[in-house]
Parts: sequence; C-alpha cells; structure tokens
Amino acid sequence: MEKKNTSNERKTRQSIAGKKKSSGRTALTRKPGKTGATGIIKTTDTDTTSRPVRTGKTGPTGIIRQETGTGAAGSSGNGVAQPVTSRPASGSKKGGGRLPTILITNDDGISAPGIRNLVEAVKGLGKIVVVAPDKPQSGMGHAITIGNPLRLNPMHHLFEGVEAWQCSGTPVDCVKLAVDKVLRRKPDLCLSGINHGANHSINVIYSGTMSAAVEAAIESIPSIGFSLLDYSVEADFSAARKYVRIIVEEVLSRPMDKHLILNVNFPAVPENLIKGIKVARQAYAKYEEDFVERNDPNSKKYYWLTGKFVNFDRGRDTDVWALEHNYVSVVPVQFDMTNYVLKSKLEKTWKS
Repeated sequence: MEKKNTSNERKTRQSIAGKKKSSGRTALTRKPGKTGATGIIKTTDTDTTSRPVRTGKTGPTGIIRQETGTGAAGSSGNGVAQPVTSRPASGSKKGGGRLPTILITNDDGISAPGIRNLVEAVKGLGKIVVVAPDKPQSGMGHAITIGNPLRLNPMHHLFEGVEAWQCSGTPVDCVKLAVDKVLRRKPDLCLSGINHGANHSINVIYSGTMSAAVEAAIESIPSIGFSLLDYSVEADFSAARKYVRIIVEEVLSRPMDKHLILNVNFPAVPENLIKGIKVARQAYAKYEEDFVERNDPNSKKYYWLTGKFVNFDRGRDTDVWALEHNYVSVVPVQFDMTNYVLKSKLEKTWKS
C-alpha cells in the first residue's frame, strides 16, 4: 500500500513540474486558431521567431522608386494601372511554408464596418491578427497614450477564425502593443482601415488610420492605409474589398522595403465605374476652416469646427484628381519629413 501511494505521489509531482514548465503563456498569448472552440493554436515545427530578411529597391526613407520601363501593379507609363490577376501571396508555399503575418488596425474602432471589410478582403493571404481601438479615434494623428494605463481585451468573436483584441488607446498605441504584447514579434505587413472618409491630400497629417500605418513603417513593418470616400456607417465597401485584395496581393508578391507606406483611397462609386488604380502624388489641398460659436444651456460659449475642403492643385497626377475621375489613388508616403531641396540650398547659402 505504501509503495502504491509513493508511486502516485511521484506521478503527481512529475505532472505539476510539467505544467510549470509549460505555463509560460498568459491569457494575452493564447490565440484562436483552427484547433477547436478554445482557439488555442497547435505548435508546429515552423520557427515563427525568425523573420526573413527583406531586400527592396528603396532607400531608408521608404520612398518607392519605379524601375525603368515598369510601372506599379501593371501600370502604363502614365501611372494608371489596370486590375492585376490574383497571384499567391509570398510565404504561402507548397509544402506548408509559413504564411505572412498580417496585423490589421484602424481608427474608427474595432466594431466599425470598415475593418470587418478589410479582414474579409485579405482572408487567406496570411495569418491575420486584429488589434484596434475600442472606440472611434478619428483625427488623433500620431498621438500616443502616456498618462493613462492601456488595456487590451479579447474580441475573438468579432471575426470568424481571427484573433482580435480591442485596445483602450490610439491607433498608434494599437500598433505598439500588437508588436510588443500580442504578436511578440514584428508582423510581415500592417494594414490600417478601411477608414470611413477620405484620407487624401493633407488628411494624411491628421489621420489616425495613416498614423497607424506610419508607426508600423517606423518599426520596419511595411504598411498600407486604406480609406473610402464615404463617411456613412452604411457605406458600400464591395469595390474597396476587391481592390484591397488586388493591392495586398501585389505587395506580397514581391520583396518589400521595410519602410514601405502606401496611402490608398477609394472613390465612393460602384465597382463598375472604377477605372483602375493610379499611382499618384499628394495634392496640395487643405480645409478652409471656421469655428461656429454657440451657447450651451448655461449660456457658456463653445465652438464647433466646420469647414470645406479646397483643392489648390490642378495637376493631373494627384490623388485628388485620380479620385475625382474614379480611380483608386495610391500615394507612396514616408515618415522622413526632411525637405532635401531646401536643405541643399541652405547648405550653400548659410554660413556655418
């Protein structure tokens, strides 16, 4: 009897020791997958900690340089591209090679229709993880949370088969937390959007959608921000979904510069009216703003920002022109804000 009890105690101690060794994962690191209702992903022999080295044709600023004799995404010499045919995403190799990890975020909040459409558009192109704000954060720009704690809550039920987290912070906070606490590694690509409303021209400065993409690129993660020129919660995203997939497949199909940032805007027209994709530059345009002054019920003044968007740029190579003529606009942007032309002039004229 004593021997039997001793044997049982030994087995119990071994079981407890085994659990201690395998208990390094927290609730934040349990991810939903294809393994059942609990969503725990089974480990494989694939090493997900090592990241392939990417080589690109661009410099450290993340500016896209077009190769001689070629355009972007099947474009012609004038920068207008026709829809390209689908091709397998890089990383989706025969024999079970690792699919790219795609981080998705936005600034309209995790429950917005735009982010649901973005997830649906890229399903099957990689392992998708969503980390997005728990409430709308439009116009937050590149703001980060410093004086308040940040919280992450699981929202895996929102997107079928996709790991999802809502964050109490800004879009930039979402990217930072996703890399450091959720993924614990850098994803292969970051997608932001689909934003409800335009992010063309000067909007890129104020946009939470684009700031999330810019933050990813600062962290050496290629990124794309998507926006639809329709603020309605009932906006039709069907055409946007189609072109999101075309663009993401095109980006994944070739080596990516680690500082790649694309600002993509979709015109609010039916799919049959979209003429294709136009690689463009940012138009010189801005809002002519006005603050309407009113009184609250306590007779205290308050101000409401209004204004209208005015385009001062008459070029036919701008994002505003492309969208007005029913093209999807794709603007390569960068976080290096140095004015190199002015720098060169000042170096010649200013005395040290």
